[in-house]
Amino acid sequence: MAQMKPRTLSGFMELLPARQVQFDRMVEILRKTYSLYGFTPLDTPAIEASEVLLAKGGGETEKQIYRFTKGDSDLSLRFDLTVPLAKYVALNYGQLTFPFRRFQIGKVYRGERAQRGRFREFYQADIDVIGDGALDISNEAEIPAIIYKTFTALGLKRFKIRVNNRKLLNGLFALLGLSERAGDVMRTIDKLEKIGPDKVREILTGDFGVSADTAGQLLDLLSTSDPLSALEALKGKNELLDQGMDELNTVVNYMSAFGVPEDHFMVDLTIARGLDYYTGTVYETVMLDHPEIGSICSGGRYDNLAEYYIDKKLPGVGISIGLTRLFFVLEDQGYLNPDVLTAPADVLVLPMTEDPSPAIAAATALRDHGIRTQIHAEKKKFKQKLSYADKLGVPYVLLLGEDEIAQGKVALKDLTTGQQQLVTVEEAAALVAAGLMEKNSGAPIRESQA
Repeated sequence: MAQMKPRTLSGFMELLPARQVQFDRMVEILRKTYSLYGFTPLDTPAIEASEVLLAKGGGETEKQIYRFTKGDSDLSLRFDLTVPLAKYVALNYGQLTFPFRRFQIGKVYRGERAQRGRFREFYQADIDVIGDGALDISNEAEIPAIIYKTFTALGLKRFKIRVNNRKLLNGLFALLGLSERAGDVMRTIDKLEKIGPDKVREILTGDFGVSADTAGQLLDLLSTSDPLSALEALKGKNELLDQGMDELNTVVNYMSAFGVPEDHFMVDLTIARGLDYYTGTVYETVMLDHPEIGSICSGGRYDNLAEYYIDKKLPGVGISIGLTRLFFVLEDQGYLNPDVLTAPADVLVLPMTEDPSPAIAAATALRDHGIRTQIHAEKKKFKQKLSYADKLGVPYVLLLGEDEIAQGKVALKDLTTGQQQLVTVEEAAALVAAGLMEKNSGAPIRESQA
């Protein structure tokens, strides 16, 4: 029989065991952090009816979606977690309590061209707060606190949350006579860090017909270290601008009360996010030492989550972390903490007698104490068994020979220090538990590695 060469499709990530453990540790931290803020977990199907997923339709979505038929059914794989949330809220509106706070960590699928750091199948980690008819602005200030708590819990320190308000932007563009060219202007000023103010000015005036005075006024506002103070001179000249400034000031003030340090956020007028979707506060989070990576967490306020499914106004605010891409970037840049335990077991039990029953009983007792335990029952040399533990990174081995059995004890060896002790199974469980607290204390990300 001819053998087929095994391969993984381009754009799909498979991890070796140790890396999978690190990835799962990150997911565990996200779940714990989101739960601290009172978000409920949610899981929606990976496959939906195409008409449901494509209710909004058009644009790049239909080009990138994985769509297929099964019998008479027209089906698609979900391309994000927001559209399924909208369907879920509309479908269960009568059974949900609002504000509805949910988090979801799951795979999504996009049929775009696979390239380094971009995937066709990837995990997203989303949180959203959905209101019924209205949603207080304090929720928009709490979101950056959750971003800050999440990334610090993961081990990141040098990141900054950039905050803006779409009403402020739209009001500013209207005041400067740029409303009809808002999309072109936003895409241009978004390149400010990459190409510099002179090139941005050249594009605005040359390609889009913006006057030199208007381009200069806009660039002056974008370059100031305190844009909110600079915008005070324009107060009272545009109602939408005033509203956006008031909302942004409120969010900034509340963020301090929510515990976000001032050195971890800034007002950035170049942040716009989706031109059609977001309507209020918007966020992007960047790693200070790797701005070329772009945003590692983004989102914002929107007016009506489920307008395509239900005749109710459901405003909300949310963020999304592209978890697979973030993990790839962290690994690529050397941020993953090599000292985090990634072994599938805490203890490897090595039977040293013909009858393995005592070793099996010892392993069962360890598991009853919450210690992850493997038994190595294969007919291998002792050195090979230790090598097995070493390759997996198992921190402890438990030896059980005739002498130990006779004394009702076990020999516990710490493979990190080489120390071996003769103890009861209960004492071994306590020693392992104490040792694991120290060995497992590190975050999955160690920024000093970069």
